[in-house]
Amino acid sequence: MVQKILHMLNREISGLHQAAYLLGFFAILSQVLALFRDRLLASMFGAGQSLDIYYAAFRIPDIVFATVASLVSVSVIIPFLIERIDRDEEKNKKGEEKEDRKEARHFLNSIFTFYMGLLSLVSLALFFATPYITRLLFPVISAGEFYTELVTMTRILLLSPFLLGLSNLFASVTQVYRRFFVYAIAPVMYNIGIMFGILVLYPMYGLTGLALGVVSGALLHLLIQVPSTLSSGLFPRFSLPLDFSSIKKVIFISLPRTITVSSNELTELFLISFASFLIPGSISVFNFSFNLQSVPFSIIGVSYSLAAFPMLTRLFSKGDREQFLEQMIISSRHIIFWSIPISVLFIVLRAQIVRTVLGAGSFNWDDTRLTAAALALFTVSLVAQNLTTLFVRSYYARGKTRPPLFMNVFSAGLIVVVSYALVLFFREVAFFRDFVEGVLKVQDIPGTIVLMLPLGYTFGTLVNMCMHWYAFEVEYPKYSDLVLKTFFQTIGASLIMGFVAYKGLGVFGAFFDVNTFFGIFMQGFLAGISGLVAWLCVLYLLKSTELQDVWNTLHKKIWRAKVIAPDTVQ
Repeated sequence: MVQKILHMLNREISGLHQAAYLLGFFAILSQVLALFRDRLLASMFGAGQSLDIYYAAFRIPDIVFATVASLVSVSVIIPFLIERIDRDEEKNKKGEEKEDRKEARHFLNSIFTFYMGLLSLVSLALFFATPYITRLLFPVISAGEFYTELVTMTRILLLSPFLLGLSNLFASVTQVYRRFFVYAIAPVMYNIGIMFGILVLYPMYGLTGLALGVVSGALLHLLIQVPSTLSSGLFPRFSLPLDFSSIKKVIFISLPRTITVSSNELTELFLISFASFLIPGSISVFNFSFNLQSVPFSIIGVSYSLAAFPMLTRLFSKGDREQFLEQMIISSRHIIFWSIPISVLFIVLRAQIVRTVLGAGSFNWDDTRLTAAALALFTVSLVAQNLTTLFVRSYYARGKTRPPLFMNVFSAGLIVVVSYALVLFFREVAFFRDFVEGVLKVQDIPGTIVLMLPLGYTFGTLVNMCMHWYAFEVEYPKYSDLVLKTFFQTIGASLIMGFVAYKGLGVFGAFFDVNTFFGIFMQGFLAGISGLVAWLCVLYLLKSTELQDVWNTLHKKIWRAKVIAPDTVQ
Protein backbone atom coordinates (compact mmCIF):
# COMPACT_ATOMS: atom_id res chain seq x y z
CA MET A 1 0.00 0.00 0.00
CA VAL A 2 2.80 2.42 0.94
CA GLN A 3 4.62 1.63 -2.30
CA LYS A 4 1.44 2.27 -4.32
CA ILE A 5 0.95 5.63 -2.64
CA LEU A 6 4.58 6.63 -3.25
CA HIS A 7 4.32 5.48 -6.87
CA MET A 8 1.22 7.62 -7.36
CA LEU A 9 2.88 10.64 -5.76
CA ASN A 10 6.00 10.25 -7.92
CA ARG A 11 4.22 9.64 -11.24
CA GLU A 12 5.11 12.01 -14.04
CA ILE A 13 2.36 13.59 -16.17
CA SER A 14 3.02 14.12 -19.87
CA GLY A 15 0.38 16.25 -21.65
CA LEU A 16 -0.32 19.93 -21.05
CA HIS A 17 -4.09 19.46 -20.68
CA GLN A 18 -3.67 16.34 -18.53
CA ALA A 19 -1.30 18.17 -16.19
CA ALA A 20 -3.55 21.25 -16.15
CA TYR A 21 -6.67 19.19 -15.41
CA LEU A 22 -4.89 17.23 -12.68
CA LEU A 23 -3.74 20.49 -11.09
CA GLY A 24 -7.21 21.86 -11.68
CA PHE A 25 -8.86 18.90 -9.96
CA PHE A 26 -6.78 19.30 -6.83
CA ALA A 27 -7.18 23.06 -7.02
CA ILE A 28 -10.93 22.46 -6.93
CA LEU A 29 -10.52 20.14 -3.95
CA SER A 30 -8.30 22.67 -2.19
CA GLN A 31 -10.71 25.49 -2.95
CA VAL A 32 -13.68 23.45 -1.72
CA LEU A 33 -11.83 23.05 1.57
CA ALA A 34 -11.01 26.76 1.50
CA LEU A 35 -14.68 27.58 1.01
CA PHE A 36 -15.61 25.30 3.87
CA ARG A 37 -12.94 27.06 5.93
CA ASP A 38 -14.45 30.44 5.10
CA ARG A 39 -17.92 29.14 5.92
CA LEU A 40 -16.70 28.07 9.35
CA LEU A 41 -15.16 31.50 9.92
CA ALA A 42 -18.26 33.31 8.67
CA SER A 43 -20.63 31.27 10.82
CA MET A 44 -18.48 31.78 13.94
CA PHE A 45 -17.69 35.48 13.57
CA GLY A 46 -19.74 37.01 10.74
CA ALA A 47 -18.30 40.03 8.94
CA GLY A 48 -17.13 41.70 12.13
CA GLN A 49 -14.24 42.92 14.23
CA SER A 50 -12.81 39.53 15.31
CA LEU A 51 -12.49 38.31 11.75
CA ASP A 52 -10.98 41.65 10.71
CA ILE A 53 -8.21 40.97 13.26
CA TYR A 54 -7.61 37.50 11.82
CA TYR A 55 -7.22 38.76 8.26
CA ALA A 56 -5.16 41.78 9.31
CA ALA A 57 -2.68 39.46 11.07
CA PHE A 58 -1.78 37.88 7.71
CA ARG A 59 -0.51 41.07 6.11
CA ILE A 60 3.05 41.20 7.48
CA PRO A 61 3.71 37.44 7.00
CA ASP A 62 2.29 37.65 3.47
CA ILE A 63 4.68 40.48 2.64
CA VAL A 64 7.57 38.38 3.97
CA PHE A 65 6.46 35.47 1.79
CA ALA A 66 6.15 37.70 -1.27
CA THR A 67 9.58 39.29 -0.77
CA VAL A 68 12.12 37.05 0.97
CA ALA A 69 10.49 33.63 0.52
CA SER A 70 9.81 34.23 -3.18
CA LEU A 71 13.56 34.29 -3.81
CA VAL A 72 13.31 30.48 -3.98
CA SER A 73 10.10 30.40 -6.00
CA VAL A 74 9.37 27.64 -8.47
CA SER A 75 9.37 30.07 -11.42
CA VAL A 76 12.93 31.18 -10.73
CA ILE A 77 14.56 27.94 -9.55
CA ILE A 78 13.25 25.58 -12.26
CA PRO A 79 15.23 27.03 -15.23
CA PHE A 80 18.46 26.94 -13.20
CA LEU A 81 17.74 23.41 -12.01
CA ILE A 82 16.85 22.10 -15.48
CA GLU A 83 20.07 23.57 -16.87
CA ARG A 84 22.21 21.85 -14.22
CA ILE A 85 20.42 18.52 -14.45
CA ASP A 86 20.95 18.53 -18.22
CA ARG A 87 24.64 19.34 -17.77
CA ASP A 88 25.01 16.57 -15.18
CA GLU A 89 23.40 14.05 -17.51
CA GLU A 90 25.64 15.14 -20.37
CA LYS A 91 28.74 14.76 -18.20
CA ASN A 92 27.62 11.32 -17.03
CA LYS A 93 27.14 10.19 -20.64
CA LYS A 94 30.69 11.30 -21.45
CA GLY A 95 32.05 9.68 -18.31
CA GLU A 96 33.35 12.99 -17.00
CA GLU A 97 31.47 12.75 -13.70
CA LYS A 98 30.87 9.76 -11.45
CA GLU A 99 28.59 11.37 -8.88
CA ASP A 100 24.97 11.58 -10.05
CA ARG A 101 23.47 15.11 -10.26
CA LYS A 102 26.48 16.63 -8.51
CA GLU A 103 26.09 20.11 -9.96
CA ALA A 104 22.32 20.20 -9.39
CA ARG A 105 22.66 19.08 -5.76
CA HIS A 106 25.39 21.61 -5.02
CA PHE A 107 23.19 24.35 -6.48
CA LEU A 108 20.16 23.36 -4.36
CA ASN A 109 22.26 23.01 -1.20
CA SER A 110 23.66 26.52 -1.63
CA ILE A 111 20.25 28.03 -2.26
CA PHE A 112 18.78 26.16 0.72
CA THR A 113 21.53 27.30 3.11
CA PHE A 114 21.34 30.91 1.98
CA TYR A 115 17.54 30.97 2.14
CA MET A 116 17.33 29.51 5.65
CA GLY A 117 19.84 32.02 6.99
CA LEU A 118 18.27 35.06 5.32
CA LEU A 119 14.66 34.28 6.25
CA SER A 120 15.63 33.45 9.84
CA LEU A 121 17.21 36.89 10.25
CA VAL A 122 14.28 38.70 8.62
CA SER A 123 11.68 36.82 10.66
CA LEU A 124 13.55 37.49 13.92
CA ALA A 125 13.77 41.21 13.17
CA LEU A 126 10.06 41.40 12.30
CA PHE A 127 9.14 39.48 15.44
CA PHE A 128 10.41 42.37 17.56
CA ALA A 129 9.15 45.07 15.16
CA THR A 130 5.59 43.72 14.89
CA PRO A 131 3.99 46.02 17.54
CA TYR A 132 5.29 49.14 15.79
CA ILE A 133 4.36 47.99 12.26
CA THR A 134 0.80 47.01 13.23
CA ARG A 135 0.23 50.41 14.83
CA LEU A 136 1.35 52.06 11.58
CA LEU A 137 -0.75 49.85 9.24
CA PHE A 138 -3.88 49.45 11.36
CA PRO A 139 -4.12 52.42 13.74
CA VAL A 140 -7.87 52.00 14.29
CA ILE A 141 -7.55 48.32 15.26
CA SER A 142 -4.43 48.99 17.35
CA ALA A 143 -6.33 51.52 19.41
CA GLY A 144 -8.95 48.92 20.33
CA GLU A 145 -9.17 45.94 22.66
CA PHE A 146 -7.83 43.40 20.14
CA TYR A 147 -4.38 44.95 19.73
CA THR A 148 -2.63 42.27 21.82
CA GLU A 149 -4.27 39.46 19.82
CA LEU A 150 -3.27 41.15 16.55
CA VAL A 151 0.41 41.30 17.60
CA THR A 152 0.46 37.73 18.93
CA MET A 153 -1.21 36.26 15.84
CA THR A 154 1.09 38.17 13.49
CA ARG A 155 4.15 36.84 15.31
CA ILE A 156 2.91 33.25 15.13
CA LEU A 157 2.06 33.60 11.45
CA LEU A 158 5.66 34.62 10.70
CA LEU A 159 6.43 30.88 10.77
CA SER A 160 4.13 30.36 7.79
CA PRO A 161 6.27 32.07 5.07
CA PHE A 162 9.33 30.25 6.45
CA LEU A 163 7.69 26.84 5.93
CA LEU A 164 5.93 27.69 2.67
CA GLY A 165 9.11 29.11 1.14
CA LEU A 166 10.97 25.91 1.98
CA SER A 167 8.10 23.92 0.49
CA ASN A 168 8.43 25.98 -2.71
CA LEU A 169 12.09 24.99 -2.93
CA PHE A 170 11.09 21.33 -2.71
CA ALA A 171 8.32 21.97 -5.27
CA SER A 172 10.87 23.09 -7.85
CA VAL A 173 12.26 19.54 -7.78
CA THR A 174 8.84 17.89 -8.07
CA GLN A 175 7.90 20.12 -11.02
CA VAL A 176 11.15 19.55 -12.90
CA TYR A 177 10.32 15.84 -12.88
CA ARG A 178 6.67 16.67 -13.70
CA ARG A 179 5.40 15.12 -10.47
CA PHE A 180 2.39 17.35 -10.48
CA PHE A 181 0.37 15.06 -8.25
CA VAL A 182 2.38 15.74 -5.10
CA TYR A 183 2.63 19.43 -5.98
CA ALA A 184 -1.13 19.64 -6.45
CA ILE A 185 -2.02 17.96 -3.16
CA ALA A 186 0.10 20.34 -1.02
CA PRO A 187 -2.50 23.17 -0.93
CA VAL A 188 -5.11 20.60 0.13
CA MET A 189 -2.99 19.75 3.15
CA TYR A 190 -2.56 23.45 3.90
CA ASN A 191 -6.32 23.99 4.13
CA ILE A 192 -6.74 20.87 6.24
CA GLY A 193 -4.32 22.38 8.77
CA ILE A 194 -6.22 25.68 8.82
CA MET A 195 -9.53 23.89 9.43
CA PHE A 196 -7.89 21.94 12.24
CA GLY A 197 -7.06 25.29 13.80
CA ILE A 198 -10.65 26.52 13.46
CA LEU A 199 -12.34 23.38 14.77
CA VAL A 200 -9.84 22.19 17.40
CA LEU A 201 -7.33 24.90 18.33
CA TYR A 202 -9.68 27.92 18.39
CA PRO A 203 -11.90 26.45 21.15
CA MET A 204 -8.73 25.80 23.17
CA TYR A 205 -6.70 28.98 22.56
CA GLY A 206 -9.11 31.55 21.09
CA LEU A 207 -7.96 33.69 18.16
CA THR A 208 -4.37 32.53 18.71
CA GLY A 209 -5.52 29.01 17.86
CA LEU A 210 -6.51 30.20 14.38
CA ALA A 211 -2.94 31.34 13.77
CA LEU A 212 -1.56 28.03 15.07
CA GLY A 213 -3.82 26.22 12.60
CA VAL A 214 -2.37 28.22 9.69
CA VAL A 215 1.15 27.27 10.76
CA SER A 216 0.20 23.59 11.04
CA GLY A 217 -1.21 23.80 7.51
CA ALA A 218 2.05 25.30 6.23
CA LEU A 219 3.95 22.46 7.91
CA LEU A 220 1.75 19.87 6.17
CA HIS A 221 2.28 21.72 2.86
CA LEU A 222 6.02 21.15 3.34
CA LEU A 223 5.98 17.59 4.67
CA ILE A 224 3.85 16.15 1.83
CA GLN A 225 6.64 17.06 -0.63
CA VAL A 226 9.49 15.53 1.35
CA PRO A 227 9.17 11.88 0.10
CA SER A 228 9.13 12.90 -3.57
CA THR A 229 12.12 15.22 -3.10
CA LEU A 230 14.04 12.49 -1.28
CA SER A 231 13.35 9.93 -4.02
CA SER A 232 14.72 12.31 -6.66
CA GLY A 233 18.12 12.40 -4.95
CA LEU A 234 17.97 16.20 -4.77
CA PHE A 235 16.90 16.75 -1.17
CA PRO A 236 18.64 20.00 -0.09
CA ARG A 237 21.01 20.09 2.88
CA PHE A 238 23.08 22.70 4.70
CA SER A 239 26.31 23.08 2.81
CA LEU A 240 29.46 25.20 3.03
CA PRO A 241 31.12 26.84 1.18
CA LEU A 242 28.22 28.43 -0.66
CA ASP A 243 28.09 28.71 -4.43
CA PHE A 244 27.89 32.50 -4.38
CA SER A 245 28.05 32.69 -8.16
CA SER A 246 24.78 30.75 -8.48
CA ILE A 247 23.20 32.62 -5.55
CA LYS A 248 23.98 35.95 -7.20
CA LYS A 249 22.43 34.77 -10.47
CA VAL A 250 19.29 33.57 -8.69
CA ILE A 251 18.96 36.85 -6.78
CA PHE A 252 19.58 38.84 -9.95
CA ILE A 253 16.76 36.97 -11.67
CA SER A 254 14.57 36.77 -8.55
CA LEU A 255 14.74 40.39 -7.50
CA PRO A 256 12.55 41.79 -10.29
CA ARG A 257 10.14 38.86 -9.85
CA THR A 258 10.12 39.41 -6.10
CA ILE A 259 9.24 43.06 -6.59
CA THR A 260 6.54 41.97 -9.07
CA VAL A 261 4.95 39.57 -6.58
CA SER A 262 5.40 41.87 -3.60
CA SER A 263 3.72 44.70 -5.52
CA ASN A 264 0.56 42.59 -5.59
CA GLU A 265 0.85 41.89 -1.87
CA LEU A 266 1.51 45.54 -1.12
CA THR A 267 -1.58 46.40 -3.14
CA GLU A 268 -3.68 44.08 -0.97
CA LEU A 269 -2.01 45.53 2.12
CA PHE A 270 -3.00 49.08 1.14
CA LEU A 271 -6.54 48.03 0.24
CA ILE A 272 -7.00 46.21 3.55
CA SER A 273 -5.48 49.14 5.38
CA PHE A 274 -8.05 51.38 3.61
CA ALA A 275 -10.79 48.94 4.66
CA SER A 276 -9.69 49.14 8.30
CA PHE A 277 -10.74 52.83 8.33
CA LEU A 278 -14.27 51.93 7.18
CA ILE A 279 -17.00 50.34 9.28
CA PRO A 280 -16.15 47.14 11.23
CA GLY A 281 -16.43 44.08 9.00
CA SER A 282 -15.13 45.83 5.86
CA ILE A 283 -11.89 43.82 5.93
CA SER A 284 -13.90 40.62 6.23
CA VAL A 285 -16.17 41.52 3.31
CA PHE A 286 -13.12 42.35 1.18
CA ASN A 287 -11.36 39.09 2.05
CA PHE A 288 -14.41 36.85 1.71
CA SER A 289 -15.19 38.20 -1.76
CA PHE A 290 -11.53 38.10 -2.78
CA ASN A 291 -11.24 34.49 -1.62
CA LEU A 292 -14.36 33.49 -3.54
CA GLN A 293 -13.12 35.00 -6.80
CA SER A 294 -9.75 33.32 -6.19
CA VAL A 295 -11.39 29.90 -6.57
CA PRO A 296 -11.69 30.03 -10.39
CA PHE A 297 -8.37 31.90 -10.56
CA SER A 298 -6.58 29.03 -8.78
CA ILE A 299 -8.39 26.36 -10.77
CA ILE A 300 -7.89 27.89 -14.23
CA GLY A 301 -5.13 30.49 -14.40
CA VAL A 302 -2.71 28.97 -11.91
CA SER A 303 -3.25 25.40 -13.14
CA TYR A 304 -2.62 26.19 -16.80
CA SER A 305 0.33 28.49 -16.14
CA LEU A 306 1.97 25.92 -13.85
CA ALA A 307 1.38 23.07 -16.29
CA ALA A 308 2.75 25.08 -19.22
CA PHE A 309 5.78 26.58 -17.47
CA PRO A 310 8.26 23.64 -17.60
CA MET A 311 7.44 23.01 -21.27
CA LEU A 312 7.69 26.71 -22.16
CA THR A 313 11.09 26.85 -20.44
CA ARG A 314 12.46 23.88 -22.38
CA LEU A 315 11.07 25.06 -25.72
CA PHE A 316 12.59 28.50 -25.32
CA SER A 317 15.94 27.11 -24.13
CA LYS A 318 16.04 25.02 -27.34
CA GLY A 319 15.24 28.06 -29.47
CA ASP A 320 11.94 26.67 -30.78
CA ARG A 321 9.94 29.92 -31.07
CA GLU A 322 7.13 28.37 -33.13
CA GLN A 323 6.38 25.66 -30.58
CA PHE A 324 6.73 28.20 -27.77
CA LEU A 325 4.12 30.42 -29.42
CA GLU A 326 1.87 27.44 -30.09
CA GLN A 327 1.91 26.44 -26.41
CA MET A 328 1.09 30.01 -25.39
CA ILE A 329 -1.80 30.18 -27.85
CA ILE A 330 -3.22 26.84 -26.70
CA SER A 331 -2.96 27.80 -23.03
CA SER A 332 -4.46 31.26 -23.62
CA ARG A 333 -7.40 29.93 -25.59
CA HIS A 334 -8.26 27.36 -22.94
CA ILE A 335 -7.91 29.93 -20.17
CA ILE A 336 -10.35 32.19 -22.03
CA PHE A 337 -12.61 29.24 -22.79
CA TRP A 338 -13.05 28.49 -19.07
CA SER A 339 -12.70 31.96 -17.54
CA ILE A 340 -15.39 33.90 -19.38
CA PRO A 341 -18.35 31.57 -18.66
CA ILE A 342 -17.32 31.24 -15.01
CA SER A 343 -17.13 35.04 -14.73
CA VAL A 344 -20.63 35.39 -16.15
CA LEU A 345 -22.03 32.70 -13.85
CA PHE A 346 -20.40 34.27 -10.80
CA ILE A 347 -21.93 37.63 -11.63
CA VAL A 348 -25.43 36.26 -12.31
CA LEU A 349 -25.44 33.81 -9.38
CA ARG A 350 -23.42 35.93 -6.94
CA ALA A 351 -26.05 36.04 -4.17
CA GLN A 352 -26.70 32.30 -4.39
CA ILE A 353 -22.95 31.56 -4.31
CA VAL A 354 -22.25 33.76 -1.29
CA ARG A 355 -25.31 32.61 0.64
CA THR A 356 -24.55 28.94 -0.03
CA VAL A 357 -20.87 29.19 0.89
CA LEU A 358 -20.93 31.70 3.74
CA GLY A 359 -24.56 32.08 4.81
CA ALA A 360 -24.56 30.50 8.23
CA GLY A 361 -24.53 31.53 11.88
CA SER A 362 -23.45 35.13 12.39
CA PHE A 363 -23.17 35.89 8.67
CA ASN A 364 -26.43 37.75 8.01
CA TRP A 365 -28.29 38.82 4.85
CA ASP A 366 -26.68 42.28 4.74
CA ASP A 367 -23.24 40.63 4.90
CA THR A 368 -24.32 38.34 2.05
CA ARG A 369 -25.49 41.14 -0.23
CA LEU A 370 -22.42 43.28 0.36
CA THR A 371 -20.03 40.37 -0.18
CA ALA A 372 -21.95 39.31 -3.31
CA ALA A 373 -21.65 42.81 -4.77
CA ALA A 374 -17.90 42.86 -4.07
CA LEU A 375 -17.60 39.39 -5.62
CA ALA A 376 -19.28 40.59 -8.83
CA LEU A 377 -16.81 43.47 -9.14
CA PHE A 378 -13.80 41.22 -8.51
CA THR A 379 -15.03 38.60 -10.99
CA VAL A 380 -15.07 41.05 -13.90
CA SER A 381 -11.27 40.86 -13.82
CA LEU A 382 -11.04 37.04 -13.76
CA VAL A 383 -9.99 36.65 -17.41
CA ALA A 384 -7.42 39.40 -16.96
CA GLN A 385 -5.98 37.79 -13.83
CA ASN A 386 -5.68 34.38 -15.49
CA LEU A 387 -4.10 35.63 -18.71
CA THR A 388 -1.69 37.93 -16.86
CA THR A 389 -0.48 34.96 -14.81
CA LEU A 390 0.28 33.06 -18.02
CA PHE A 391 2.01 36.07 -19.63
CA VAL A 392 4.19 36.52 -16.55
CA ARG A 393 5.16 32.80 -16.61
CA SER A 394 6.08 33.13 -20.28
CA TYR A 395 8.49 35.92 -19.40
CA TYR A 396 10.05 33.84 -16.64
CA ALA A 397 10.39 30.90 -19.03
CA ARG A 398 12.41 33.22 -21.30
CA GLY A 399 14.52 34.45 -18.40
CA LYS A 400 13.00 37.94 -18.61
CA THR A 401 11.86 39.40 -15.31
CA ARG A 402 12.00 43.15 -15.90
CA PRO A 403 9.02 43.59 -18.27
CA PRO A 404 6.48 42.00 -15.88
CA LEU A 405 8.13 43.94 -13.05
CA PHE A 406 7.45 47.32 -14.62
CA MET A 407 3.94 46.41 -15.74
CA ASN A 408 2.88 44.87 -12.42
CA VAL A 409 4.35 47.67 -10.31
CA PHE A 410 2.59 50.26 -12.49
CA SER A 411 -0.75 48.43 -12.24
CA ALA A 412 -0.31 47.95 -8.48
CA GLY A 413 0.21 51.67 -8.01
CA LEU A 414 -2.74 52.34 -10.29
CA ILE A 415 -4.99 50.08 -8.20
CA VAL A 416 -4.06 51.91 -4.99
CA VAL A 417 -4.50 55.39 -6.49
CA VAL A 418 -7.75 54.57 -8.30
CA SER A 419 -9.22 52.80 -5.25
CA TYR A 420 -8.45 55.76 -3.01
CA ALA A 421 -9.89 58.17 -5.59
CA LEU A 422 -13.02 56.04 -5.92
CA VAL A 423 -13.51 56.02 -2.15
CA LEU A 424 -13.38 59.82 -2.09
CA PHE A 425 -15.60 60.10 -5.18
CA PHE A 426 -18.13 57.66 -3.70
CA ARG A 427 -18.34 59.74 -0.52
CA GLU A 428 -18.72 63.08 -2.24
CA VAL A 429 -20.82 62.37 -5.35
CA ALA A 430 -24.32 61.15 -4.55
CA PHE A 431 -25.18 60.35 -8.18
CA PHE A 432 -22.24 57.97 -8.52
CA ARG A 433 -23.00 56.37 -5.14
CA ASP A 434 -26.65 55.85 -6.02
CA PHE A 435 -25.73 54.44 -9.44
CA VAL A 436 -23.31 51.84 -8.02
CA GLU A 437 -25.67 50.83 -5.22
CA GLY A 438 -28.57 50.58 -7.67
CA VAL A 439 -26.73 48.43 -10.21
CA LEU A 440 -25.49 46.05 -7.49
CA LYS A 441 -28.78 46.18 -5.54
CA VAL A 442 -27.29 47.25 -2.20
CA GLN A 443 -29.06 50.60 -1.71
CA ASP A 444 -30.39 49.98 1.78
CA ILE A 445 -27.39 48.51 3.63
CA PRO A 446 -24.46 50.24 5.39
CA GLY A 447 -20.81 50.00 4.40
CA THR A 448 -21.22 50.03 0.61
CA ILE A 449 -18.16 52.26 0.30
CA VAL A 450 -16.02 49.12 0.63
CA LEU A 451 -17.14 48.21 -2.93
CA MET A 452 -14.77 50.86 -4.28
CA LEU A 453 -11.81 48.65 -3.33
CA PRO A 454 -12.71 45.69 -5.61
CA LEU A 455 -13.75 48.17 -8.31
CA GLY A 456 -10.32 49.81 -8.20
CA TYR A 457 -8.66 46.39 -8.15
CA THR A 458 -10.56 45.29 -11.26
CA PHE A 459 -9.71 48.48 -13.16
CA GLY A 460 -5.98 48.12 -12.47
CA THR A 461 -5.99 44.40 -13.29
CA LEU A 462 -7.64 44.99 -16.67
CA VAL A 463 -5.04 47.62 -17.51
CA ASN A 464 -2.28 45.20 -16.48
CA MET A 465 -3.61 42.47 -18.77
CA CYS A 466 -3.82 44.88 -21.72
CA MET A 467 -0.18 45.91 -21.21
CA HIS A 468 1.01 42.28 -21.06
CA TRP A 469 -1.05 41.29 -24.10
CA TYR A 470 0.30 44.20 -26.15
CA ALA A 471 3.91 43.48 -25.14
CA PHE A 472 3.58 39.79 -26.05
CA GLU A 473 1.89 40.66 -29.36
CA VAL A 474 4.85 42.90 -30.27
CA GLU A 475 7.22 39.93 -29.92
CA TYR A 476 4.85 37.33 -31.39
CA PRO A 477 2.59 39.08 -33.96
CA LYS A 478 0.54 35.95 -34.72
CA TYR A 479 -0.71 35.61 -31.15
CA SER A 480 -3.81 37.83 -31.17
CA ASP A 481 -5.30 36.59 -34.43
CA LEU A 482 -5.36 33.01 -33.18
CA VAL A 483 -6.63 33.86 -29.67
CA LEU A 484 -9.31 36.47 -30.41
CA LYS A 485 -11.46 33.99 -32.31
CA THR A 486 -11.83 31.95 -29.13
CA PHE A 487 -12.43 35.14 -27.12
CA PHE A 488 -15.36 36.36 -29.24
CA GLN A 489 -16.77 32.87 -29.69
CA THR A 490 -16.71 32.21 -25.95
CA ILE A 491 -18.04 35.61 -24.89
CA GLY A 492 -21.00 35.28 -27.26
CA ALA A 493 -21.88 31.82 -25.91
CA SER A 494 -21.36 33.05 -22.33
CA LEU A 495 -23.73 35.99 -22.71
CA ILE A 496 -26.44 33.60 -23.90
CA MET A 497 -25.59 31.36 -20.95
CA GLY A 498 -25.90 34.30 -18.54
CA PHE A 499 -29.30 35.25 -19.92
CA VAL A 500 -30.58 31.66 -19.57
CA ALA A 501 -29.18 31.38 -16.02
CA TYR A 502 -30.74 34.71 -15.01
CA LYS A 503 -34.16 33.61 -16.27
CA GLY A 504 -33.61 30.26 -14.56
CA LEU A 505 -33.32 32.01 -11.18
CA GLY A 506 -36.90 33.18 -11.48
CA VAL A 507 -38.18 29.84 -12.75
CA PHE A 508 -36.49 27.62 -10.17
CA GLY A 509 -36.99 30.13 -7.36
CA ALA A 510 -40.70 29.35 -7.56
CA PHE A 511 -40.08 25.68 -6.74
CA PHE A 512 -37.88 26.11 -3.66
CA ASP A 513 -37.86 28.05 -0.42
CA VAL A 514 -34.95 30.40 -1.06
CA ASN A 515 -34.80 31.29 2.63
CA THR A 516 -33.23 27.89 3.35
CA PHE A 517 -29.76 26.58 2.50
CA PHE A 518 -31.17 23.79 0.32
CA GLY A 519 -33.57 26.11 -1.48
CA ILE A 520 -31.08 28.80 -2.42
CA PHE A 521 -28.47 26.17 -3.37
CA MET A 522 -30.90 24.36 -5.69
CA GLN A 523 -32.07 27.64 -7.21
CA GLY A 524 -28.51 28.65 -8.08
CA PHE A 525 -27.42 25.14 -9.04
CA LEU A 526 -30.26 24.45 -11.46
CA ALA A 527 -30.10 27.95 -12.96
CA GLY A 528 -26.36 27.50 -13.47
CA ILE A 529 -26.82 24.05 -15.05
CA SER A 530 -29.44 25.39 -17.47
CA GLY A 531 -27.06 28.19 -18.44
CA LEU A 532 -24.17 25.76 -18.94
CA VAL A 533 -26.30 23.54 -21.18
CA ALA A 534 -27.10 26.55 -23.34
CA TRP A 535 -23.38 27.48 -23.40
CA LEU A 536 -22.36 24.00 -24.51
CA CYS A 537 -25.02 23.90 -27.22
CA VAL A 538 -23.91 27.23 -28.67
CA LEU A 539 -20.24 26.22 -28.67
CA TYR A 540 -21.10 22.87 -30.24
CA LEU A 541 -22.97 24.62 -33.05
CA LEU A 542 -20.01 26.96 -33.50
CA LYS A 543 -17.69 23.91 -33.69
CA SER A 544 -15.47 25.19 -30.87
CA THR A 545 -11.94 23.80 -31.08
CA GLU A 546 -11.49 24.13 -27.32
CA LEU A 547 -14.68 22.16 -26.64
CA GLN A 548 -13.33 19.34 -28.82
CA ASP A 549 -9.96 19.48 -27.00
CA VAL A 550 -11.71 19.18 -23.63
CA TRP A 551 -13.75 16.23 -24.87
CA ASN A 552 -10.65 14.44 -26.16
CA THR A 553 -8.69 15.09 -22.97
CA LEU A 554 -11.48 13.85 -20.70
CA HIS A 555 -11.55 10.60 -22.66
CA LYS A 556 -8.03 9.93 -21.35
CA LYS A 557 -7.39 8.80 -17.79
CA ILE A 558 -5.13 11.43 -16.30
CA TRP A 559 -3.97 9.16 -13.51
CA ARG A 560 -2.80 6.57 -16.08
CA ALA A 561 -0.93 9.09 -18.16
CA LYS A 562 2.15 7.85 -19.93
CA VAL A 563 5.32 8.34 -17.90
CA ILE A 564 7.94 10.20 -19.89
CA ALA A 565 11.49 11.29 -19.32
CA PRO A 566 11.54 14.84 -17.97
CA ASP A 567 13.79 16.15 -20.73
CA THR A 568 11.72 14.85 -23.65
CA VAL A 569 10.05 17.59 -25.67
CA GLN A 570 8.50 16.88 -29.06
